[in-house]
Amino acid sequence: MDDLSEYGMTCTVNRLDPLRHPRLGPVAADPYPWPYDGTVAADQAALMCIDWQVDFCGPGGYVDRMGYDIGLTRAGLPAAARMLAHARAIGMLVIHTREGHCADLSDLPANKRWRSAQIGAEIGGPGPQGRILVRGEPGWEILPEVAPQPGEVLIDKPGKGAFYATQLDLVLRTKGITHLVLTGITTDVCVHTTMREANDRGYECLVLSDCTGATELGNHVAALRMVTMQGGVFGCVATSDAVLAATTTGDHHAG
Repeated sequence: MDDLSEYGMTCTVNRLDPLRHPRLGPVAADPYPWPYDGTVAADQAALMCIDWQVDFCGPGGYVDRMGYDIGLTRAGLPAAARMLAHARAIGMLVIHTREGHCADLSDLPANKRWRSAQIGAEIGGPGPQGRILVRGEPGWEILPEVAPQPGEVLIDKPGKGAFYATQLDLVLRTKGITHLVLTGITTDVCVHTTMREANDRGYECLVLSDCTGATELGNHVAALRMVTMQGGVFGCVATSDAVLAATTTGDHHAG
């Protein structure tokens, strides 16, 4: 296994199937083959793993306390774990995000706290996984199936979008990232907000339909549909299989 320190992270290449100068694309996507510019070098693309936290898809977490089916938010987890392994193998930058608030709740807007209290899951209040959506609590942690490896970027955010009040844009531009592949939860809230923010900043975005999920299936489907409107208003939608099939090195496919 090789250390890819040149990518600014600790990650490894599978020696059984080594890749040299891997590229992504064109990926079979809706509404156009992604990316718009044909292909992108793997080290210019980042995999976003958005909010795979116990609070959003684990028993006793925030979503569970609100009464939603965590089976829906967990639906994309197996494919996301496989996509994460693939991204590490080909040298993509991997970025994990966590939504959560300071212990003193000084970064928690009053209206956000009030709304959560109305549905029986007040942010900052006690729960089976510790204080709800508070940094350092068990519910705030990322699920082990997609947990960060040493050296991977970890963005802690107080809101839905990963660009708000974080250093994400600086990290991406410093590392020369131009293209983003998004996984995570929930499709209609944190994933969608992050994709919109990224699109406005000029990043070429691809959201993976089988690596995302929402608290209601209809919201998941609608959020993906919104991406594809107006010729791809925020980017494209594809499956992880399509990305794996479109990973190449020279004339050879990987995955």
